[in-house]
Amino acid sequence: MTRVFLVDDHAMVRAGVRAELGDDVDFVGEAPDVPTAVEGIRATRPDVVLLDVHLPGGGGRAVLETLRAELPDVKWLALSVSDAAEDVIAVIRAGAKGYVTKTISGPDLLDAVRRVADGDVVFSPRLAGFVLDAFSAAGAAPVPAEEATDPGLDLLSAREREVMQLLARGYTYREIGSRLFISVKTVESHASNVLRKLQLSNRNELTRWAATNRLL
Repeated sequence: MTRVFLVDDHAMVRAGVRAELGDDVDFVGEAPDVPTAVEGIRATRPDVVLLDVHLPGGGGRAVLETLRAELPDVKWLALSVSDAAEDVIAVIRAGAKGYVTKTISGPDLLDAVRRVADGDVVFSPRLAGFVLDAFSAAGAAPVPAEEATDPGLDLLSAREREVMQLLARGYTYREIGSRLFISVKTVESHASNVLRKLQLSNRNELTRWAATNRLL
């Protein structure tokens, strides 16, 4: 079971997240501010930290930057009411594996936590452009899609390209199936084919590849 530490300055939000995720994760601690979060995360060494962006004492980014090098195995998932570009990009540059807004449903939040724990990158679909900006600013050299030279791209069917783009943008299998009117099992099959043909290991690598080729 994924061990989760929850950081948010609102007690009602923390209670709501715990209620939504229920017994599907192991909550090992929680904190309302930066100093308490740093101390608690050091003590518990969770698999995933659910981190609010705006916190008393320096913000969620301060927690991440304080502990990222010290605890390299901890994964960070921002959970914020903010969808401002500057917040998204700042947290991703600081080392977060994902960013979702507090409008996310309970099942999708659980899926995001599990994916981050597995090493994937996760973000709310409409934040894809911000993620692309962050990757580009970090040193990627995007090229127009028509100039992409990865031979694996030509191996993808039209449907696999659709699935590839939605996967890279952070949509869940269920959301992709709903948008494309196909079953979740079919989505899983297409996703497996996409990763195999592009010679990628996970969604994290797929998002970086799609960003580099400006396919988001």
